Amino acid sequence: MPLDFLTLMTAMAANLFMISAALPLIMGRDVSRAARHVQASLLLQALAWAAIIASSSLWDRTLSTVSIACNAAAQWMLYRALEEWLGPRPLRRLLLALVVAAPLGYALGFDHYAWRVGWANGLMAAILCIVARATLYPLILADVRWRSVLLGCLLTSAVFTLARGLLGAFTDEYPSFRSPHPINLAAALATNVSLVLGTVAVLVAWRYEAEQKLRTLAMTDGLTGLLNRRGFSNQGDNLLAHAWRHRLPLTALMLDLDHFKQINDTHGHDAGDRALQLFARLLGDTCRSGDLIARLGGEEFAVLMLHNTAAAGVAFDRRLRHRLQDASAAELGFVLNYSVGMAALVPGEANLAALMARADIALYEAKTAGRGRLMAAS
Repeated sequence: MPLDFLTLMTAMAANLFMISAALPLIMGRDVSRAARHVQASLLLQALAWAAIIASSSLWDRTLSTVSIACNAAAQWMLYRALEEWLGPRPLRRLLLALVVAAPLGYALGFDHYAWRVGWANGLMAAILCIVARATLYPLILADVRWRSVLLGCLLTSAVFTLARGLLGAFTDEYPSFRSPHPINLAAALATNVSLVLGTVAVLVAWRYEAEQKLRTLAMTDGLTGLLNRRGFSNQGDNLLAHAWRHRLPLTALMLDLDHFKQINDTHGHDAGDRALQLFARLLGDTCRSGDLIARLGGEEFAVLMLHNTAAAGVAFDRRLRHRLQDASAAELGFVLNYSVGMAALVPGEANLAALMARADIALYEAKTAGRGRLMAAS
C-alpha cells in the first residue's frame, strides 16, 4: 500500500477506532468523568477522520462539516477532562464559542473554498492552542510529565493545522484537503505520532488520578469524610512545621462524644453513626478554612487551629456546643454532648505527638471532672 495522504488518514482513523474500543475495556466501567471525557474525545476524533475520508466519495458538504464538528467537539471533551484533573482552566467560554463557530462557519461558507479552508483550519488551530494552554499551571498538584507530552502533541497539531489553513486561504498550492502536498503528508505523519503519544499521556493522567484517589481513601474516614488518624498525622506534621517556621500560634483540641456507648445501646448503631456524621459536619461548619479536622477513631475527634490562641479555642467550643445542642435535638431526637481537651503550642514542642498528648491529658481531665466541658492543658 503506497504511503499517501489517504493511506495515512485511513490508518489514523482505524487506530482511533481501535483505541476508542480498547480504552473502556482497559479503564473498566467505574471510571471518573475525566476518563469518560477522554473516551468521548478519542471516539469523536475517529468519527471526524472517518467522515473526512468518506466525504471524498459522497455528501461532501455534509460529511466535511460533520468532520469539523466532531474534531472541535473532541477537543472540547479533552478540555473538560483537563478541568477534572487540574481544576478550572482559562478561556473556557472562548473555547466553547470557537467549537460552535468552526463547523457553522465552514458550512455557511462551503461554496467559497479559500474561506472554508482558512476558517476551519484557523479556528481549529486556535482551539488546539487553548486546549494546549489548559495543560499548564495546574491549580492542584499534578504530574508535569504527562502534561508536557500532551502539550507538545497539541501544539504540533496546531502548527500543522494553521499551516494548512494559510495554504488553502492564500495560495494555490493546496487545492484539496486530500492532496499530496508536503504539508499534508507531514501533518498526517505528525498526527499519527501525536495520537500515540497523546493516548499514552492521558493514560498516565488517568493512572495518576487513580493513585490520588487511593491516597485520599487511605487518609479519609469512610463514615464522616474527615481525615483519619493517618491523614491527620501526615497533614498535622506539616501544619506544625508551618507554625514554627512562621512563628504562628497553633491550638490543638481533642474532642470525645459523651456517653457514646449508651447512645448505641439505647438508640441503635444507626443512630450512633448519624450522631458521628452530625458532629463531623458541625465541626466542619464551625472551623475556619485552613483548620485541620479528623476523626481519630470511635467517638474521638481532633482539631488543629492555625493562627488561633487558647482564647480562640474557647470561643470555638462555645459556638460548637450551641450548634450541636440545637442540631442534635432536631435531627437525632436526643441531645448530643462532648468533652474537649485543649493545648496551645508552647516553645520547645517540636512534634505533633507531644502537642496532642497534652490535649489528650486535658481531655481525660474534662471527662473525669464530669464531662460536657472544656479543660485546657497546663
